[in-house]
This record gives sequence, C-alpha cells and structure tokens, in this order.
Amino acid sequence: MFEGGFLTGWPVLKQIKSGSLRGTGEEAMSARTLNLVPKNHDAEVARSVCPYCGVGCGQIIFHKGADTFQLHTHPGRLRKVRYRAPFSREWTELDLEKAMDMVADRVWDTRERTFVEKQDGAYVNHTLGIAHLGGATLDNEENYLMKKLFAAGLGMNCISNQARI
Repeated sequence: MFEGGFLTGWPVLKQIKSGSLRGTGEEAMSARTLNLVPKNHDAEVARSVCPYCGVGCGQIIFHKGADTFQLHTHPGRLRKVRYRAPFSREWTELDLEKAMDMVADRVWDTRERTFVEKQDGAYVNHTLGIAHLGGATLDNEENYLMKKLFAAGLGMNCISNQARI
C-alpha cells in the first residue's frame, strides 16, 4: 500500500497537504523513487569525440554505464568496403586495396581533366573539379598537412574543414 498509511501516503493527499499545484515534486514520489540514481552516478567523466560517422560531435564518456564500446564491437557493424557502381541498384563488397586504388584513380583522372594552368594570361595552376571537406575529428596538424597536399600537391582550391569542436 501507500507509505505512511493508506490515506496519508496517497500522492494526491500529499500534494494537497504540500500545496503544490504541479504534482511533480517530492509529494508525487515514493521512497523508492526518491532514492533512485542514474546508472552512471559514480562514474568518472571524460570529454571525447564520437567515433561513429565523421562529423566529430563532442560527447561525454562515462567510464561505467553507457559508452561507445558497442559502436566498435556490434556484430551488425560493417567491416568491409561497400560500393555501388554508377546507375546500379545493388551494393557489392570490395577489397580495401581495390577501393583505395579506385579513389586514387578517380581523383587523378579528375585532376588531369580539369586542371587549369593559365587563365587570362596568368598562371593559376589549379583545379576546380575536386573539393575536400575534412572531418571535425581531425586535429590542426592533420588539417595543415591536408591543406598542403591538396592545394600545393593537387592544385585544389576548394578545401574546408568542419572545425566545430
């Protein structure tokens, strides 16, 4: 039954006695709900970056309770490269080495087709056919190296980074 006797422990009477109009405070709670604590109550806390996609959202990691361990260990996590050819409706699995070669070949082919050496008599040495958007999980040093590689090495102009954290 209700705590404190049949009628005196009834939440409605506790609410009337307390004068609360909301009914969401202690007057509506039992001894059990008053003593509830979150499952990560005594956990240590650390700030990190979510490893799931590439956006780089900040997250708070509790050293016990909810964590991102399952993102790395879940049996449904894809572990192979998936590829859908142009105009195809089906995905196929590729070897990582083959997929990396395909990306490199396409980047180089696009650069060769779209590279402009001179424009209006001035040397520009660039391509507007390729762009790069770095993920927010990259640090300053990685972004610096990518900027140097893509701008000086490939002649790319459209280079950006999701530096949100």
